[in-house]
Amino acid sequence: MLSMLAYFTAVGAIIPTLPRYVEGPLGGGGLEVGAVIGAFALTAVLLRPLSGRLSDKRGRRLLIIFGGISVGLSIFAYSFSESLPLLIFWRLVTGVGEAFFYVGAASVINDLAPDERRGEALSYFSLALFGGLAIGPVTGETILEASSYNWVWLFAGAAGLFSGFVGFLVPETRPPDAGDSPGKLVHGAAILPGTVLATNIWALATFSSFMVLHALDIGMSGGRYAFALNSAVIIGIRLFGARLPDKLGAKKAGSSALVSVMVGMLVMGLWAEPAGLYVGTFIYSIGHALAFPALMTFAISRAPASERGAVIGTFTAFFDLSFGVGAVSAGAIADAIGYRGAFVAASGVALAGLVLLLGAARNHTRRTTMSERALAEAATR
Repeated sequence: MLSMLAYFTAVGAIIPTLPRYVEGPLGGGGLEVGAVIGAFALTAVLLRPLSGRLSDKRGRRLLIIFGGISVGLSIFAYSFSESLPLLIFWRLVTGVGEAFFYVGAASVINDLAPDERRGEALSYFSLALFGGLAIGPVTGETILEASSYNWVWLFAGAAGLFSGFVGFLVPETRPPDAGDSPGKLVHGAAILPGTVLATNIWALATFSSFMVLHALDIGMSGGRYAFALNSAVIIGIRLFGARLPDKLGAKKAGSSALVSVMVGMLVMGLWAEPAGLYVGTFIYSIGHALAFPALMTFAISRAPASERGAVIGTFTAFFDLSFGVGAVSAGAIADAIGYRGAFVAASGVALAGLVLLLGAARNHTRRTTMSERALAEAATR
């Protein structure tokens, strides 16, 4: 959790500052902002399945160390990125570290968690993640206002390096039989939950890429407090409602999450005032708090422990794929019809995910009922 806190403090520091850097010193527009923000997802999505397999074969700690150090060094290099192509290159390198770090850290937590409390464990684990996403944006914008972009990259890079060094202290938790089977790079158990997750992450990509620019458009000084609200809501729900994904069940918690994400993004898109931004952020954050632990629990429950790293690698690849596609697509939409249109579009994508999850739940119930009826008839005969 200490390593996660440092890592996501680094990530959080560049969330509100990188879009401003692209639009300001580099002279880019909405599409360029989306391309830079989402570029890391290209390498991350390609390497997540490989990192999941490596986690089962070689262990979790190696991934945390390599991932954190790679991200820290690549963020340092933003200081020398005075053109869009060069900045995109270093964002691709950041994606390499991201692919390895999170799979390693999440696999450790899933190894330690008992099956019946997995959702609770993931909720507590994510407190470090969103603690970093609360600290990082406020710190990043404060450093920017007091100094320069280079000092932001220096701070964020140091936090990334620290997360990797802490990895040396993490004990190895890989199950003894993990990696014995040849396994698959893409694990089938994660495809449905991962696809549903992708519709939620599309909203996250839109929020991360354009919320701060939308805030400036409607007369606010920046987006740090909205990011802090986002993190505070998620931390509160995952701290005091950590058992919700386990009590409600993964599918019900996931459905509730997508409804909240859909409504929150719609409010941000239709109510173009500071109050609308804060209200929309609050509602959206409730859904985001529930979605990831619920859907990861759903994915993990569909495979044996020996294949856990592969499942997490495939599941989180949907995160990167959707974040990258969502950021670029939202950028194109923002250029065409404005930031508000991008938020409304993200609401529509969340609705599609809700329909998919409800359809899958209905089909599962129908198959279960048919199986139970067949067993009853066989017993009668």
